Amino acid sequence: MADVPLWVPPPERVASSRIAAFMAAVNQRHDLALKSYRALHAWSVAQRAAFWDLVWDFCGVIGEKGDRLLIEPDKMPGAKFFPDARLNFAENLLRRVDRGPALVFRGEDKMDREVSWAELCALVSRMQQALKASGVGVGDRVAAMLPNVPEAIAGMLAATSLGAIWSSCSPDFGERGVLDRFGQIEPKVFITADGYWYNGKTVRIIDKLKPIVAQLGSAQTVVVVPYVGEADALARELPRAVTLERYLEPFTQQPITYERLPFDHPIYILYSSGTTGVPKCIVHGAGGTLLQHLKEHQFQCDVHAGDRLFYFTTLGWMMWNWLASGLASEATLLLYDGSPFAPKPTVLWDFAQDARMNLFGTSAKYIDGCAKAGLAPADTHDLSALRVMTSTGSPLAPESFDYVYRAIKEDLHLASISGGTDIISCFVGGDPTSPVWKGEIQGAALGMAADVYSEEGRPVRAEKGELVCLKPFVSMPVMFWNDPDGKKYHAAYFEKFPNVWAHGDFAEWTEHGGMIIYGRSDATLNPAGVRIGTAEIYSQVEQIPEVVEAICIGQDWDRDVRVVLFVRLREGVTLDEALKERIRQQIRVGASPRHVPAKIVQVADIPRTRSGKITEIAVRDIVHGRPVKNTEALANPEALALYADVPDLQS
Repeated sequence: MADVPLWVPPPERVASSRIAAFMAAVNQRHDLALKSYRALHAWSVAQRAAFWDLVWDFCGVIGEKGDRLLIEPDKMPGAKFFPDARLNFAENLLRRVDRGPALVFRGEDKMDREVSWAELCALVSRMQQALKASGVGVGDRVAAMLPNVPEAIAGMLAATSLGAIWSSCSPDFGERGVLDRFGQIEPKVFITADGYWYNGKTVRIIDKLKPIVAQLGSAQTVVVVPYVGEADALARELPRAVTLERYLEPFTQQPITYERLPFDHPIYILYSSGTTGVPKCIVHGAGGTLLQHLKEHQFQCDVHAGDRLFYFTTLGWMMWNWLASGLASEATLLLYDGSPFAPKPTVLWDFAQDARMNLFGTSAKYIDGCAKAGLAPADTHDLSALRVMTSTGSPLAPESFDYVYRAIKEDLHLASISGGTDIISCFVGGDPTSPVWKGEIQGAALGMAADVYSEEGRPVRAEKGELVCLKPFVSMPVMFWNDPDGKKYHAAYFEKFPNVWAHGDFAEWTEHGGMIIYGRSDATLNPAGVRIGTAEIYSQVEQIPEVVEAICIGQDWDRDVRVVLFVRLREGVTLDEALKERIRQQIRVGASPRHVPAKIVQVADIPRTRSGKITEIAVRDIVHGRPVKNTEALANPEALALYADVPDLQS
């Protein structure tokens, strides 16, 4: 990587950061003299009980903390943080009481709304009363298939205020994908939209809603949220259905009541990708989720009260849950639904300018898409309010780091972050007080004992290995749904290294103390026994102008594994021998000769999950003639057919 950092935080910005204030609080309470993020991180891992105790106090968590901070501190799973605490998640998110904007929403060019804090509280109050009248109480599930609209935030807050558990997906999920998720958790109330817009088109969903509602018998009430103007008609066609307006009609605003419950009381059920079978239902607790998100927003991303926080996400991705928690830091949430390039390629940058966005959160794929489209927001938009840009979902290529600082903004904290649905947070991420180096995540997140292990289970430096976490942390899943003996939970994270969380990412520490993620370790390539991360190949291939995107797998061949690269090219471009050789040369020089694929194949589409991640495992299974167990987890399952019986892979 480069010898010069791409960005160094100005001293005055470091001094005014939330993390600097927190470090001063640590030093004062514990009579220490910590002066750097590294020192603070080391302390946060060595003294986890004291660290999370101060996060609670510093961030002003509402609730009763209790006397005990951590029991069975080295048992994983099994450690318990704040076992005597009582709190309510929604109460902590609705702490701000002024009339300023709580939510600013855009739905492509079809809808533009602003919801004040007072209006949000009024909506939550009425939804809380309506859910309670529907029999929803502590431990019941409320499931939602919604666009990223204000009603989704209000519904989640209403459900969790009652002690119910919220679970959501986006309305582009197919019938089987919805039932594979919500069918397992048996919600008492099902909330849906009447359709959605994408790429300028109205997408109607009545045909898939009818069988969903018919088979989701536990949902005694189906609430239809108006979005595309068909709520009344849809509510008439669905059994047990009522429009949101009619559902709330009997109720006027009352003071919101909050059910205070134990620290680990479930608030969310999230789902694994489901590409290898029915999705696992991952249950997250109120306290751990709240503390992690407060820490990540305020310390890793420097979010201050009154900031404007944006993440391009759907309700099917954990980043929606992450975004929603921004309310607990008294930030205004900027919500967007639809295509990130419709009605024009600059739509999100228009939003950033108009809404005076302070944090722009997105995926590595979006940043690459902006670069491929030749966008230069630095020249076309006023981004003076923008301080932080975060990227996750897949590894951010080194060239994308260059693009951000060249074409978006020079004075910007670019934080590549990585964690997962499993922990509803990050193992590694941003540090507002330290330099940004090209191609690197800045370091381990506070309170997270992240490390890299060899296959033999020993820590390694400057060597690729498995991303692990060595000590318990507050946002470990409470449990998996329908896993009474915990066997599925244990198998998911602790079979590889006893008492150590193995996350399934292929990673490496850098000389700067940062980290590079090379992709999922179960998609790691092993030609001639050499482990290669797919991200290393993508970062080179995507520098070729003709290549829109790529996916790489290992194909079992001749008692070994050979690297196969599939490329989607710009319209009108054909993969000829000259282009193949340019691709090989780019990989050979930019990565190494061992990274050069044995086969390069042109495809018209690349399958991806509904959260936008390319799905290497599914492609690998198709290439090897194995069935993909759950195509409903994919946004475009029809693309899998492109990888079956490819003639060039038979020789």
